[in-house]
Amino acid sequence: MLSNLLIGLPVMLLCLLLQAVFVAICLRYYVRFKHVRQGRESLGQDILLLSVVMVLMLLGNFVQMAIWAVLFMLLGEFGDFATALYHSGVNFATLGYGDIVMSEARRLLGPLEAANGILMFGVSTAVMTAAVLDVIKRNPAKLRQDEGP
Repeated sequence: MLSNLLIGLPVMLLCLLLQAVFVAICLRYYVRFKHVRQGRESLGQDILLLSVVMVLMLLGNFVQMAIWAVLFMLLGEFGDFATALYHSGVNFATLGYGDIVMSEARRLLGPLEAANGILMFGVSTAVMTAAVLDVIKRNPAKLRQDEGP
């Protein structure tokens, strides 16, 4: 058990740092786009902006799943990357299908990845919520106009 913690915790820290990088990239893109388009926002631009933020956050989560999959491969748990990535995705998203399991010696890594994943999806949700709230805050008059009579 201790060896799994010593292996899993550094990977979790790496994922936390990676998520911070993706959040920073999203925020920089968001602020830059918002500054350039200030006063000229349109529905299409808002959709584009929110879509880019969403895709970047999902990409960050997918990269983290791939990192866990590589770890599983390095530990000899899976013979091919596709299976390791599938198992990683199931863990990261906390689905817990159980159709593919790791060896008894490494099973604790699954819950560690699940804890990591749920935290990272929470961060991604927070970033998306902040972006949506900012779009709503910037466009109250436009939103009322779009509602119609």
